[in-house]
Amino acid sequence: METLDVFSVRDLRTRSGDLLKDAELGQMSLITKHGRPAILALPFDRRLLDQGVHRALALSLFEGRQLTLAQAAKIAGLSLDGFIDLLGSLGLAAVDYPAEELAGELDIAL
Repeated sequence: METLDVFSVRDLRTRSGDLLKDAELGQMSLITKHGRPAILALPFDRRLLDQGVHRALALSLFEGRQLTLAQAAKIAGLSLDGFIDLLGSLGLAAVDYPAEELAGELDIAL
């Protein structure tokens, strides 16, 4: 799971370069004020432009395994089927099972 870098408002004075570096790497960051989330910094990239904020956020958090498929669909404002279709259109897998685990799941299901 990819973690979010967390910056306090005070950190921004000395670590703004780190925040920018995260954005250039396509990584989201969280900025806090008095220990509480205040700002979610999303990279300004093609995905954000093409998909909009809600879908870009849902896709990033789903890819980072920070949200389930259903949670990501809800944030994206899509039905579960609609979110799965979005993943497919972007060439992203809706399910990420290791081959051994998938084989075990199939054995149980059959």
